[in-house]
Amino acid sequence: MSNIIAVKRTGAVPRKGLGLGLVAWLLGIVFFLPIAWMALTSFHSETDAATNPPSFGAALTLDGYREFFGMGGGASPWPALINSTVASLASTLFVLLLALPAAYALSIRPVKKWTDVLFFFLSTKMLPVVAGLLPIYLFAKNTDMLDNIWLLVILYTSMNLPIAVWMMQSFLAEVPVAVIEAARVDGARLPTTLARVVAPIALPGIAATALICFIFSWNELLFARVLTGVVAETAPVFLTGFITSQGLFLAKVCAASLVISLPVLAAGFAAQDKLVQGLSLGAVK
Repeated sequence: MSNIIAVKRTGAVPRKGLGLGLVAWLLGIVFFLPIAWMALTSFHSETDAATNPPSFGAALTLDGYREFFGMGGGASPWPALINSTVASLASTLFVLLLALPAAYALSIRPVKKWTDVLFFFLSTKMLPVVAGLLPIYLFAKNTDMLDNIWLLVILYTSMNLPIAVWMMQSFLAEVPVAVIEAARVDGARLPTTLARVVAPIALPGIAATALICFIFSWNELLFARVLTGVVAETAPVFLTGFITSQGLFLAKVCAASLVISLPVLAAGFAAQDKLVQGLSLGAVK
């Protein structure tokens, strides 16, 4: 309180607040530097990108992006980008449709030992992904689901569902019970209550959950690398194709990495207000 009064009287910023601000800026710059360096390298030629020490004043070119988009005779990235978009959006939609009623049952209408249920959901994430890779591969092979984008949709949905239920349970716990009871008195059934009452109130939390599930699905590589070939190849798998026995084409890899990262960055920027609201929902009573 005394610090606030001092600021009002003198107009000066406390040294502690100024120091924390400087530390925050420094951390932000440190985290941003690799992205800035990747973007700069993507506009260099392969010769300039491979120089050591790096050449900051090298001529800029779009050759890396031309190579990525197949203008130099290489493979087109559009099928892989479309596959990643379909797998990420479809799995995120299915996760939300399944997680919302499950989180409703665990928060607003709690079941017995609901904490044990939540722990069980999270315990499914404790299994190493590699341990389940062979059984899933054999299942996909015996059911003719290899190189099928819908197999990835099913896998991503099952992988993200525990996290989504855990997150949305805490978000839905903040929904006033009186509002739900009023909707029930007016004759609204459960689907209507979820869609028109619960979902609008918990929209920031739902948006935060959807964004995290989308990022996890878009960045997944191991299952996509093993279970897909040509038809269902995703963007991260396509990116690994630039690392060949002939060497690492750094400028091309940086260009490809930047383009593949743009959908996630765009989604995060578009939903940043909802993300902050959702992640902080219930933090202040």
